[in-house]
Amino acid sequence: MKNQTYHRKGFGLQDVVEEDLKRAYESNLIAELKEGGNTLVRNDITIRLAEAFGFCWGVDRAVSMAYETRRHFPDRKIWITNEIIHNPLVNSHLRDMSIDFLSIREDGTKDLDCVNEGDVVILPAFGASVEEMHFLEQRKCDVVDTTCPWVSRVWNRVQKFAQSDFTAIIHGKYNHEETIATSSRAETYLIVQNLQEAELVGDYILHGGSAREFLERFKQACSQGFDPEKDLVRIGIANQTTMLKGETELIGKLFERTMLSKFGPTMLNDHFLSPGDTICDATQERQDAMLSLIEERLDVMLIIGGFNSSNTGHLHEIALTKGVPSYHIDGPSCIVSASSIRHQPPHRTDLVVSDDWLPASPVVIGVSAGASTPNQVVAEVIEKVFALRESSILESSNESNR
Repeated sequence: MKNQTYHRKGFGLQDVVEEDLKRAYESNLIAELKEGGNTLVRNDITIRLAEAFGFCWGVDRAVSMAYETRRHFPDRKIWITNEIIHNPLVNSHLRDMSIDFLSIREDGTKDLDCVNEGDVVILPAFGASVEEMHFLEQRKCDVVDTTCPWVSRVWNRVQKFAQSDFTAIIHGKYNHEETIATSSRAETYLIVQNLQEAELVGDYILHGGSAREFLERFKQACSQGFDPEKDLVRIGIANQTTMLKGETELIGKLFERTMLSKFGPTMLNDHFLSPGDTICDATQERQDAMLSLIEERLDVMLIIGGFNSSNTGHLHEIALTKGVPSYHIDGPSCIVSASSIRHQPPHRTDLVVSDDWLPASPVVIGVSAGASTPNQVVAEVIEKVFALRESSILESSNESNR
């Protein structure tokens, strides 16, 4: 889409919306933490904040562009094709600005029929599928594209695969909107969520097997008409930008070894294209910061972010590797009390409640947040923890004075 109704660079209103953004998403407490070397002590609670956490450049850009869009089109109907980012607070603020989200039909598809000619449609940081883009172009909408440049970089890769008749093997979650958008730009694709699924594919390439069973296993994660007998002969590796970097690298190496074994070193380049580095910088920085943080002495770890946030979930996985009690929460409301916390376990979509999460003795709490989490939400979680401990101390003091 390259015309006067397609907007990729905002509207030059960054300075106009800056105060709104600071008021909604910044925090004096986080500034205090950073000034103190990312450590803050109150009563007997020590907070250790990861060196890199929260809003990344791409998210900040997407949110800013959404605010600019409302200022630039004050009287127009504005839609977002999906959550602008995976954070409930940010999306709630946009709804308060009369920016509407497309509804989802019973079959899980987006209801684009409600979009009319002359409406404004914002594409989220995860991007949009080719089919959605074509639909909006035909509806003659103004399109504001906030797609993260790192995501666009992956799109360029899979499009080159298609031009060279290579199948794109995408490390990602088949139902994640970024991966949906990426796969729509591939001629032929197969999505693997983890190393275990990649190993199944590698074993099929080397040893064959039942095509019917293979297709049943990946029926929701491959292109229409996918044929494992012919579509796994030439492969290129791509990824959802928020996956675990280490796992993406292992998957790339696994398929390189597989094709090397299958076709030999002289023919490798005819059958395999390496992934390159398409994990976004912000994702990598936050994962590295988490790896560093868990090397410190921690009693509890809180990871803050939307429950449908892939990069937040991966931070949680890293924290759990150290054996520290770790909880993925989306905000202060998840901290029910000093003895009860509502959180999402890894690789699950339901929430559970755990008891005795906050030790009564002096405690060191590690804190990190996904790339879609505003500083204000992180601060509210920390303040909630401090307030609970202060309340417990006051109760104990009152009981001893009776």
